[in-house]
Amino acid sequence: MYNTHRGMVPAPNSRLTELLDQLRQEFESQSRNTGEFEHQFALWNFHAILNSSSLTGQLQEMEMIRQKVYQLEQAQIKMKQDYESEIRLLRHELESRGVQPIPSHMGASAQHTGPAQAPPPALGHGPSNLFGGIMANQGGSGPGLAPPHSQDQQRPPQHTLQQPAPAAQPGAPQHSQSSFGGYQPGPAVNGYGPPPPPTASPGPGKGRGRAPPGPATPQQTHQLAYPDPRASPQIARPTPPGQSLVRERPGNMLANWNLDDLPPTQKREGADWFAVFNPEVPRVLDVELVHHLVHDSVVCCVRFSRDGKYLATGCNRSAQIFDVSTGQNVATLQDENVDKDGDLYIRSVCFSPDGKYLATGAEDKQIRVWDIAARTIKHIFTGHEQDIYSLDFAGNGRYIASGSGDKTVRLWDILDGKLVYTLSIEDGVTTVAMSPDGHYVAAGSLDKSVRVWDTTTGYLVERLENPDGHKDSVYSVAFAPNGRDLVSGSLDKTIKLWELNVPRNVHHGGSKGGKCLRTFEGHKDFVLSVCLTPDGQWVMSGSKDRGVQFWDPMTGNAQMMLQGHKNSVISVAPSPTNNLFATGSGDMRARIWRYSSYTGR
Repeated sequence: MYNTHRGMVPAPNSRLTELLDQLRQEFESQSRNTGEFEHQFALWNFHAILNSSSLTGQLQEMEMIRQKVYQLEQAQIKMKQDYESEIRLLRHELESRGVQPIPSHMGASAQHTGPAQAPPPALGHGPSNLFGGIMANQGGSGPGLAPPHSQDQQRPPQHTLQQPAPAAQPGAPQHSQSSFGGYQPGPAVNGYGPPPPPTASPGPGKGRGRAPPGPATPQQTHQLAYPDPRASPQIARPTPPGQSLVRERPGNMLANWNLDDLPPTQKREGADWFAVFNPEVPRVLDVELVHHLVHDSVVCCVRFSRDGKYLATGCNRSAQIFDVSTGQNVATLQDENVDKDGDLYIRSVCFSPDGKYLATGAEDKQIRVWDIAARTIKHIFTGHEQDIYSLDFAGNGRYIASGSGDKTVRLWDILDGKLVYTLSIEDGVTTVAMSPDGHYVAAGSLDKSVRVWDTTTGYLVERLENPDGHKDSVYSVAFAPNGRDLVSGSLDKTIKLWELNVPRNVHHGGSKGGKCLRTFEGHKDFVLSVCLTPDGQWVMSGSKDRGVQFWDPMTGNAQMMLQGHKNSVISVAPSPTNNLFATGSGDMRARIWRYSSYTGR
């Protein structure tokens, strides 16, 4: 049986074997190829990982190098500061011992580049670029921030002491209730004389007779009543006993004097500031730093409260209030309903006379009146069509004047929460100021002129301009405490003192009755802010040249040049008390200073 079955198995088929062999070979070949591909992929992946690790390592190494360079730079700056501090101490010790030190090229007043600057508040020129340069760095071509210090711009130029050239001769709302009604008169407001008691506003048509309107287009709703301030004393001249001027018109370019070449009696130095006193006139002032107030952005404006206890500053998106005695921030006022994107600089701040409210003017065309104690907005005034650049409260606390790039000055009633006047001119308004009695409002403009309106009628009564006027845009105006004189600062680098000549019973459409009493020349760049001390004895000015200067209003002589900021001094303001003044700058700092009589130490 076995043999029978064996005989039935078919004989081996050689063709099938051949095909199986070919299939096996092809399979083995494909297996080898697959292995090679896997090997190559693994090898490529390995190299990729290796390259990635190498790149990461290189980046880490570069970051370490950058950190080391930064640390070295900081160490170098620290060493330079320590070296200068040591030199300063040694020089002071030598001077105290009566030894005249050899002038150094380093100097104790060297300043270092400050923090990165925020975009500067700068005005554009002319109707075609009306305020288009605001917050855009104009460098040396516009009234914005000064360029940052370079290492060779840390102090005044080093040269031998020489007499500067003589200065040029001067030219010939939601609520209707307010607590303001019960306000009692007090000390001067923002460096101005005490206001009259608040008076009830007469009804329409009870004011003076109408004269032909001037360039302004008044929109009268009611009259304002104020007493005549003409009996106010004129500006007093500081007269140091037993001293006389070296010559009638000494040079005022104090920034050109070499600090090292001046004797100790003609200079004052702090850790990061210095003051130069004019060697050609008797020194009667001294100065010292009281507080250094750090901000997060450019400080566009500074203003004291009437009682002198608080200082308000305006910066990006918020207003700050500081306790003057301690330097501590006691309030930050910021509208949380405003879009958080982009910048919103507070260009002007102003306390109400009773200190309860702070008005702020900003780039969003709105005036906000804050209840300081409640940290809430009491009023929002709208109507301006361009950024608001300046505000000022009337002495009775009821009215606010505002100036805007929309070529208007507007007067607002806080009590009734409404607009009183819209005063239109030919160009953008950069600055406004109300007289101590509230009877006049003055405005400076891009068109180089200063205008003065009567607030009881809304008519233009003065237009101060060429030939005695400024040669470039007027950036700041302020009334003297006597209510009769006015100072103005301009992009032409000068300050002018004007005497107003407005008969109280006559209206004339902007005739040139005012007279330029004095022209103050000495700043090396745009004059951005001007004011007078409460006693009227000194004119103060802040400039793009980073300096603050004190001027004698009777002679036009510069008494002192103070360098305490690392960028433009955008705003200066006097305190009504304690001989204090404040400065705000593009270096993101505000400072409170004290000036006093020089004792000859």
